[in-house]
Amino acid sequence: MATKTLEIPLPPHVKARIAQPVCIPMPKPGKVSITLPFGGATIQAFNDITKGIPDDCSLSFSLAMQIGPVLANMKCLIEALRVVEPLVTLITALGKADLVAIGQALPKFVDAVPPLVECITKFFLGVPLFLRDLLLLLAKLLRCVVASLKSALNVMSGLQLQIRSAEAEGNTALLAALECAQQQAQASADHAMSAIDPLLVLLSLAEPLFGLAGVDPIQTPQLASDGSLESLQAVVDVLGTLATTLQTVAEAIPGGG
Repeated sequence: MATKTLEIPLPPHVKARIAQPVCIPMPKPGKVSITLPFGGATIQAFNDITKGIPDDCSLSFSLAMQIGPVLANMKCLIEALRVVEPLVTLITALGKADLVAIGQALPKFVDAVPPLVECITKFFLGVPLFLRDLLLLLAKLLRCVVASLKSALNVMSGLQLQIRSAEAEGNTALLAALECAQQQAQASADHAMSAIDPLLVLLSLAEPLFGLAGVDPIQTPQLASDGSLESLQAVVDVLGTLATTLQTVAEAIPGGG
């Protein structure tokens, strides 16, 4: 049996609406952080810019992977706290000339000191190597961010020219599609920008180690972008220079290169 396609006339405003491409906005990059037990400092989850814009689940797993090493490296701090308690008790007892209290506190203090001394010795030997590896890692990660920003910049620059051409021609359908692509490229740039802060926080937290390793501290740059191509390019230039500086300093540390 033959079939016939029936055309249903649509009002002009409905036809115009259907002709416009649908732009699905990309989600904004999120943030997940955790407060450390000492000093009120926090660590932030890293946005893996190689895997698209993350959600709360991926950010939380990223943060969990950071917590393990933090807890493992609290060993020396815990050993120090174990020394502090009997030391305070011992000093207080000495001040009061309380022989009984002195006799009780002294063995605890003597037992707590050797593990702390071992930790301190390993710490000073390991600081230069840790700082070297950390700076090299930060340099690599910054270059990853730079590569992502450059990619977004190239796309946005090309789209900007096409948008101007579509505006001049009055091609509204093409203009809507290009503006949607521009929004997606901007979201990608924002995503890459969101990965910068945690890296700079790490660099700032490592500042006390520079002196222990005999290295001059590196000033953390102030970065800001208003979303324009010019400001994004400025961010790329600063990050590229910082990555080169970090690698140069790292390779100058004994054992670097």
